[in-house]
Amino acid sequence: QVQLVESGGGLVQPGGSLSLSCAASGNTLSINVMGWYRQAPGKQRELVATVTRGDTTKYGDSVKGRFTISRDNAKNTVYLQMSNLKPEDTALYYCNAEGWGTAPDNYWGQGTQVTVSS
Repeated sequence: QVQLVESGGGLVQPGGSLSLSCAASGNTLSINVMGWYRQAPGKQRELVATVTRGDTTKYGDSVKGRFTISRDNAKNTVYLQMSNLKPEDTALYYCNAEGWGTAPDNYWGQGTQVTVSS
């Protein structure tokens, strides 16, 4: 089992920056991919960004060029640096960890709220 604890988030003005972090504990060697997804009210959960244990990254189209994901394998922590935030970035942000193989285990954090508003 893997447990994920998110931190960061909060209220920020449009154009501002914010950082999120997510620390994994438990069977961390079972984790390949770590990342972030978000869900706004009335919308489906969507990909924000992911990073593999080998540092291959993937971003959702709406955040490319504005968000940066990084990972510290020694600390079992993934980070999301968000800049030039827009009101449409407002959502509950969930940390995700995915295992290895064709049917990997999947773990979710409880979510942290990001609100972009003036």
